[in-house]
Amino acid sequence: MSVLYISYDGMLEPLGKSQVLAYLKHLVADRPIHLISFEKAGDWANVAERKRIARDISGAGIVWHPLHYHKVPSVLATAFDIMQCIIVGVWLCVRYKIKIIHARSYVSSIIALTLKKLFNVKYIFDMRGFWADERIDGDLWPKDGSMYRVAKWFEKRFLLNADRVVSLTNAAIDEMKSFGYLQGSMPIFETITTCTDLDVFNYSNATSKRENESQPFTLGYVGSVGVWYLFDETLSCFKELQRQVPEARLHILNRGDHDYITKRISESGISADSVLLEVADHAGVAKAMQNMDAGIFIIKPAYSKIASAPTKLGEFLGCGVPCLGNANVGDIADIIVGEKVGVVLSSFDADSIRVAVEELVCLTKQEGIQAHCRDVALRYFSLKEGVRSFDRIYRELVV
Repeated sequence: MSVLYISYDGMLEPLGKSQVLAYLKHLVADRPIHLISFEKAGDWANVAERKRIARDISGAGIVWHPLHYHKVPSVLATAFDIMQCIIVGVWLCVRYKIKIIHARSYVSSIIALTLKKLFNVKYIFDMRGFWADERIDGDLWPKDGSMYRVAKWFEKRFLLNADRVVSLTNAAIDEMKSFGYLQGSMPIFETITTCTDLDVFNYSNATSKRENESQPFTLGYVGSVGVWYLFDETLSCFKELQRQVPEARLHILNRGDHDYITKRISESGISADSVLLEVADHAGVAKAMQNMDAGIFIIKPAYSKIASAPTKLGEFLGCGVPCLGNANVGDIADIIVGEKVGVVLSSFDADSIRVAVEELVCLTKQEGIQAHCRDVALRYFSLKEGVRSFDRIYRELVV
């Protein structure tokens, strides 16, 4: 039973390493897996890293077929990428008798659906979110534009033709079940969230700051400050934290937005001495998280975000760190509030922020909170459980 996995994200990117390779390295143990990915020019130019990743993939037993990602001109470049991947996919289906095509997100699914029609293979739509609606909510496309209509047309075909639809959230599945065109043709849905390698993201080696009072209360922020993340609201929460805990500091781990971050911190009136801004690799992020008292991520509430599951929630909880998040984003509120592993903001006014920060500080002092966060991470975000779910799907599709 050969599987072809198609990702429009590159394996040289952090996301490819944590959300594609982490799974495939386990899944390949029971079947041959071919992987097509699209690598960006800047990443491909790093020859040493490219060779290291190639050795890593080959050593795991995965057959990698990297293609070059094209960006300009936008529509034509994507069309070219799709066509070259279909050609490679046809060759792989014929040469290796592919039985399952696992497509990550929408562009990959155009390719997978074409190959399904040609070879009658099984097709998994691993949707990763409401991609077309994200383009609208992120102000990248006009809602009445042709690009949105075309993307939604394809989305309908993906859902109607997929042998299995994998969603990151239960909230998104509930929404899709209400789609009129699916009534009478409901696909089989599965929820597999953004899982975390909890052997890496753990708290067993962390020093509890409640046992080491010389370390200040540390609020952690990890990742992008771009379109979807409300960084100014994050800074407002930190300012309130400093009002309640004057010695508190903000530890930010971010790859490429340091000038913007520094500017926003200065303009918000926060002392630079209370902020630590760093770059860290995957292992470095885990080590830093282990020394945080609480984590924060505030995401722009929008329709498309009901299908989103931020990776950092599982990472923080795996390290025993309670979180401050916001409502109307995937299943975040159900998990954080339902499992009592953090606080959820429903609005961003001063009173709401004050109450939320008070509750968060109180929660960090609660006996056994680290172990409880870790337990919740194991139940919701375990990479091993995610691998088991995909393995079961593969086996069910090819009896």
